[in-house]
This record gives sequence, C-alpha cells and structure tokens, in this order.
Amino acid sequence: MAPKRPTGAGALPAHSVEPHATHMPDPAQLYAALDLGTNSCRMLIARPKGAQFHVVDSFSKTVQLGQGLEASGKLSRASMARTVQALQICRRKIEQHQVRHMRLVATEACRRARNARDFIRYVRRETGLPLEIIEPEEEARLAVISCAPLVSKSTEQLLVVDIGGGSTELVWIDISGVPGPDRPRAIMRLSGGFRSDPAALEPAAKVVDWISVPLGVATLKDQFQDVEDDAARFALMSWYFEEKLADFSPYNSAQAREGFQIIGTSGTVTTVAASHLGLRRYDRTKVDGLRMSSDQIDRVIRDYLALGPEGRRTDPRIGRDRHTLIMSGAAILQALMRIWPTDKLSVADRGLREGLLYAQMSADGVLEEGPY
Repeated sequence: MAPKRPTGAGALPAHSVEPHATHMPDPAQLYAALDLGTNSCRMLIARPKGAQFHVVDSFSKTVQLGQGLEASGKLSRASMARTVQALQICRRKIEQHQVRHMRLVATEACRRARNARDFIRYVRRETGLPLEIIEPEEEARLAVISCAPLVSKSTEQLLVVDIGGGSTELVWIDISGVPGPDRPRAIMRLSGGFRSDPAALEPAAKVVDWISVPLGVATLKDQFQDVEDDAARFALMSWYFEEKLADFSPYNSAQAREGFQIIGTSGTVTTVAASHLGLRRYDRTKVDGLRMSSDQIDRVIRDYLALGPEGRRTDPRIGRDRHTLIMSGAAILQALMRIWPTDKLSVADRGLREGLLYAQMSADGVLEEGPY
C-alpha cells in the first residue's frame, strides 16, 4: 500500500514506496540506482509508475568508506573490504530481481582517493558490479531533479542543498520566469544539464550558480576532532563551512523570505526534522516534504547542544548510527540558515538514488509527464 502524502504545508506527493511484491515484477521494467558515498552505501530498485516510481527493494548500510582518507589520501583496506561486503548484498538483490537497467555511482571519497581506480577494479573483480565515479556537477544535478516534486508553485528562488558524507552540493535556481504549475517540471528538465538551452520552447529554470564544497558530515567532523569543548567545536565547524561559500555567487546577496525555498536532502536534515516532530521511531511519510522554518531548526540544534555528546548518543530521535555525525551536519545547516534565513525549508528524504532513477527512466521514455 502506498504511504500517506507528506504532511508539510504545500508539499507535493513524494515517490511512492511499496513493500516487497508478492509476485516478481517484470525484470524489463526494473531499474537499480546505487549511491556509494563517503559514509554509506545505499541502493533502490524500482519500477516506473506514471510520473513517479514504486520502490520494490532497497538497501542501506553504513560502510565508512572514507575513514582515514583525510590523513592518508587513500581508501584503507578495511574500509574497502567493508564496502565490498555491502556491495555483495546489492549484487544479490540485483540478481534476485533480474534487473537489467542500472546505474551504480561513487562520489566524493572515490573522487579524492589516490587508489580509487584500484578500488573500482577490486569491486568489479569481487562483485561484477560496474561502479563508476561521477563528477560533482552530475551529483548536484541528480540531487536537484530528485527534489522536483517538492518545489512549491509559489517559489521563485530555489536553493537545493545536498549534505553528504564527504561533500556538500548547493545549487541556486531562478524559476521566477516559469509559470507556477510548471515549476516542478522545469526542475526535472535540468537532468540534461545546468546550462539553459536558448532554443527551448518552454520557460526554463535558470541555474544562477552551483558549488560543491569538499566538506560533508564525515570530513568536517574530522577537521575538528582535536577540539574537546562540544559547543566550541560546533561553532568552529559552522564558521569554517561558511568560509568555503565565499565563491558561491549568491553568498553576498540578501534574499527575501517570500518566494524563497530551500530544499535540504540528507540524513542531517531528515534527522533534524524527526527531532522537531519528536519521532522516537523514524517515519518517512511524516518527514519527506515537511516544511520547517529557520527558527524551528535553530531550536532543534540548541537542543542537541544542550544534550551534549552522551545525551545525543542515547537520544532515540537521533539514532545510534547518526549521533557521531549529527553535529557536523547541524553546523552546515546552521551556516546556511545564518546566511539565508527562510520560513520554507523543505525536508527531502530523497537524493542521489532517486535522481539516478528519474534520469534513467526519463532517458528511456518510461515516465509519464507530470504532475509530480
């Protein structure tokens, strides 16, 4: 049964998720998307349905591929072995469903590691999976199109933020020239690239600027491990991240709250949303599409600081797999709220995997035209 629609004000429906099918779907209709990041390995297997898709299987595991990368510049043997074990599970799921269409990508850790090519060959030898390393622009673009269903019809300026384990992508998009009902579709059309086609017949979304900051929840945390005071470490992380935005052209431009929307896609943003809602057990249908204000986010972050490291470790709203990384992610989020305060931050429990699925299905012409 499909989940309830998101409860955030003005949110459009997310892609629907269904439990494991009682009968095997036609393999020709199935698509796989795998995102191997600095901290996690995550995969979705889905089939197209209208302008959306139904997820028929999924996998997610913390592998810490980038552990030790900051110091050595290389992926360690232990982290590569952990990751390959997770990828073996993904391979078995792909074989079980007889998936024929797939895209399996690696991001910042593999972009930075000196031995990344050796790792890709190791993965191919051990699992047979065709893992590829994608560039930051493609990662940002895929995150953007995954969030198209959450774009409000009243939004004129849109900032999409993807906080990863090793990097953070920001994309600023001007959609003021696109009629309100067409704005989500205009975002989806960015799958072909961030540069506008001057010959396009329809009003287009214009990418004002985009940036990939080589700091995510894992790499930012590693920068300040030697600072013992919890609050001081948090403040330093937040200001350090903000310094990296100096080359992002909207950095120095004030933005009115009206008509401005931020969409945040990451474990950090969904965890903050779950904490705001007081969820002791995570519920995607309540989180994906939720709207939060800067003030609400600030209250959650102040609560995290008041809890301290031990309190965060035992807080069920944060979760045991997230407590060591939540403050570095919150530091990034706080920096963004400090620069661009908003009453409309939309929480997206979606990202690179969903973008990969949309891109593959759109290229094959198996998705219907919106509404999304």
